[in-house]
Amino acid sequence: MENKVLGLHHITAIADNAKRNHAFYTTTLGLRLVKKTVNFDDPGTYHFYYGNESGTPGTILTFFPWEGIGKGTPGAGMATHIGYSVPEGSFDFWKQRFDENRIAYEETAIFGEQLLSFSDPDGLQLSLIIPKTADSRVPWTTEAVPAGVATKGFHNATLTLHRADPTAKVLTDLLGYRQTGQEGNRYRFVNENIDTANYIDIIEDPEAGHGRNAAGTNHHIAFRVKDDTVQMALREKIAAAGLNITPKIDRDYFYSLYFREPGGVLFEIATDNPGFTRDESLEQLGTALKLPKQYEPARTKIEAVLPGL
Repeated sequence: MENKVLGLHHITAIADNAKRNHAFYTTTLGLRLVKKTVNFDDPGTYHFYYGNESGTPGTILTFFPWEGIGKGTPGAGMATHIGYSVPEGSFDFWKQRFDENRIAYEETAIFGEQLLSFSDPDGLQLSLIIPKTADSRVPWTTEAVPAGVATKGFHNATLTLHRADPTAKVLTDLLGYRQTGQEGNRYRFVNENIDTANYIDIIEDPEAGHGRNAAGTNHHIAFRVKDDTVQMALREKIAAAGLNITPKIDRDYFYSLYFREPGGVLFEIATDNPGFTRDESLEQLGTALKLPKQYEPARTKIEAVLPGL
């Protein structure tokens, strides 16, 4: 089982204002800031990682908050929706919390699961979902968001595509997913190697406009593997299928491969190792600015540029 894809590892999105983004995810939604670092390619921009206590793969939503970038447009060729698992009976709490914070929401159901859909301050489309089967993951909790209602990590990610079939083939033939349902133009795929963060939905919409990456849109989704040995075996399989995939890249807290699937969504294969406690203790995660080693000599200059939180 461990030599296979194990559902979602993380999802990376774009925000505009770092302080607003940090407040929304840590205070309103009650997630833990697991790691505060900078963009590898733009050290003047933060890279935030929000998740549960230890940043378990399948709970991590990361952001590049580029100040002043403006709003993007979700559309075809993107991951357009993120679903978080929450406990049964928690919707009344979240509705009250959203009302208090003037956040619009809509209650619906997809594939027999209750959803509370809303957007973050930049327009990123999110849902709280009560899964059909109980989610045993232990959430990060705060005084305002206790365990009985807190988010437990990802339930699913939704891709919007002009055509479902080419991407479905990548999910089933390369990444080990199985189609498990269809409602109208929405197709659901499950990864049965793990029981959480293991659903991908595809919305097939030939008329959808192309998305534009900026604040409020997802940049890529990452699938989880145990380690870089498994990762490199999967790389061979993906390359043999004719997809252009990068070499292994060290992202400090995991190793990454990237390829763009036929529908246009950027996919990543990310490892569990070495994890977020590589350079901070579990208790101290997210409390200090951690820099990639090549940027340490410029720490004073970088800290002066990054906005206050």
